[in-house]
Amino acid sequence: MLRTILAALLCLAVVTPAIVTPAFAAEGIGAAVDPGIYRLMVFAMAIFVGYYVVWSVTPALHTPLMAVTNAISSVIVVGALLACGVSALKDGSTLAKLFGFLALIMASINIFGGFLVTSRMLAMYKKKEK
Repeated sequence: MLRTILAALLCLAVVTPAIVTPAFAAEGIGAAVDPGIYRLMVFAMAIFVGYYVVWSVTPALHTPLMAVTNAISSVIVVGALLACGVSALKDGSTLAKLFGFLALIMASINIFGGFLVTSRMLAMYKKKEK
């Protein structure tokens, strides 16, 4: 039940600004929420949803879950490379380049560790030779 509520709140949080904010902004309602706070709220809800999704997966499906996690990290690497290359677009983008580089390093470590864990999990299913 809690997972369903959290998933619904996350979907509502993603869709709401595109629909509600322009409609209520003309009336002065709902325009007072800072976008940074809103993004932090979506991030916090995504943490809860991710936690419940991962812990509700049966042990037999952990290997495919790791493979999907590695694929998501690959997308993060692409975003980090784009953030590193943002200097061509704006002046004073040192902070963006720094965060992009840190994201690139951390996602690369995550991908390497994920593949290492996945290979160990797959090795458990192989028959041992005598």
